[in-house]
Amino acid sequence: MTSKERISAALSGKPSDRVPVMLHNFMMAASEYGVTMKQFREDPGIMAEAMVRSVEKYEFDGILVDMDTVTLAGALGVPVDFPDNGPARCHLGILTDLKDWRNLPPVNIENYQYVINWLEAVRLIKRFVGDEIYVRGNCDQAPFSLAGMVRGSADWMTDLYVAEEDDKTGLLEYCTEATSQFILLMAQTGCDMVSNGDSPAGPDLIPPELYKQYAFPYEKRVVEKAHKTGMPYTLHICGNTELILNEMIATGADALELDYKTDIHKIAEAFKDRVTLIGNIDPSGVLALGTPEEVRFKTQELIKIMGKTNRFILNAGCAIPPNTPESNLRAMMEEL
Repeated sequence: MTSKERISAALSGKPSDRVPVMLHNFMMAASEYGVTMKQFREDPGIMAEAMVRSVEKYEFDGILVDMDTVTLAGALGVPVDFPDNGPARCHLGILTDLKDWRNLPPVNIENYQYVINWLEAVRLIKRFVGDEIYVRGNCDQAPFSLAGMVRGSADWMTDLYVAEEDDKTGLLEYCTEATSQFILLMAQTGCDMVSNGDSPAGPDLIPPELYKQYAFPYEKRVVEKAHKTGMPYTLHICGNTELILNEMIATGADALELDYKTDIHKIAEAFKDRVTLIGNIDPSGVLALGTPEEVRFKTQELIKIMGKTNRFILNAGCAIPPNTPESNLRAMMEEL
């Protein structure tokens, strides 16, 4: 089987010759290619070549094209810091009061430079790997997470309890439009899958009832938007998601990328043959800081539990640190 065929099989629950691998390794790929994160985000050619070199070096089955977690926020006018040696980040929202969302300009992300760079990198990667390697074009933040960046994370968490309902849903609608625009643009690059992250929506930060009310409905709409373009879709939420697994599955996502904090036995019990797991090795404690023997043990454990379902793509539970040893990734790949 080709690498792309392996991942396609895992998304449809069909058997393949081995468990496929698609890592969230953009920071490590940039580091191994010898460029800073500034160079990586500023030049689509560098981004593309770094990711292709990585998949060639380790023989992964897929490329997850990511750049940072604040591109959509920046496209909506949120102030963004661009450190030379780290992903871009934002600290402050742009709304003094939640009701000010009504004064925001119409959503139009396609002219934002870092959206342009991200999309062009995916086009270049797809042009190079063709139908041999599976390409997942990440589309930054899902609506709930993006709303927190636009408002300011602390204020947004307070708003969930005290603000007017129309203002909460109004900002979420606004952010859903931004996320949907990115998905539509990404679908035109030729990639094989689209995805979003919605980590602040998890139980580590908000109770499940708030997830169901303010995150789930908008995630579901984003999944539907992706499916209308013909794209499979992956949803990622950090932390322990055990309390919302059934709702995450109900979004209609084809795959869920889950953190190591969610117990693999609980995942297997909830998923059965309904959805594909992407994950969930601890990126820091095991892949970056662990020994090759620890990586082998965790890889074996995951394959033993999830490999027999035919709905499993091996990955870390979140982005892999740039200082992860090559020997640890080699150890992981040797266990397939």
